[in-house]
Amino acid sequence: MTTSQASLDGRWALITGAAKRIGACIARTLHTAGANIVIHYRGSEAPATELADELNANRPDSAITVGADLLQIDQLPTLVAEVVGRTGRLDILVNNASSFYPTPLGEITEAHWDDLIGTNLKVPLFLSQACAAHLRETGGTIINIVDIHATRPLRDHTVYGPAKAGLAMLTRTLARDLAPDIRVNGVSPGTILWPDQGPTENVKDMIIRQVPLQRPGDPSDIADCILYLVRDAQYVTGQIIAVDGGRSIGW
Repeated sequence: MTTSQASLDGRWALITGAAKRIGACIARTLHTAGANIVIHYRGSEAPATELADELNANRPDSAITVGADLLQIDQLPTLVAEVVGRTGRLDILVNNASSFYPTPLGEITEAHWDDLIGTNLKVPLFLSQACAAHLRETGGTIINIVDIHATRPLRDHTVYGPAKAGLAMLTRTLARDLAPDIRVNGVSPGTILWPDQGPTENVKDMIIRQVPLQRPGDPSDIADCILYLVRDAQYVTGQIIAVDGGRSIGW
């Protein structure tokens, strides 16, 4: 077996915000490839439990759930210790959990700053730090979910964009600091899933016209890219791959 076809059998992946939407798709994809999954949730306990039951039905004892408010930074080492205590090892960290909402200039509060910078930049840093020793033992990898708006400003998202820009730099910085033991990469989604309080149909049409492939993506597009970075890309670190149908090359 070559390193480009490394098996995920027996490896454990901690995925933050994994109960629903893209996070759940990432969990299913890595699980299908052989990985065991730690499903983190904050408020979505029922969907997290349902997902764990689904994965365990396919392969017994291959998924667990862990509930936590990741913004309680001082509790992250305890959280990681709990996870490793239950799994025995940690091979993959996917920093997926994220807050996303508009903050028009003139209406921004310190609470907006603390939440958006916290979930999108501060938590990935401190959770990666808490996981680093365990990932070093297994030759593990970290994947950060960035955003194409880390480099292309999104109107009225004056805090979210800079938070994701910081995460992009954090990805590269961690890759440098944690090499050669731990690989760190990022994935930047484009139009994959509309927000729960989505835009109007006219706005959706306008956005799709900016996408060279002329369609939205699917959560599986993100999950498949993560699988590539985790399993196949053994000589890739410090990179951020845009999965956006080409939107970031046009605009």
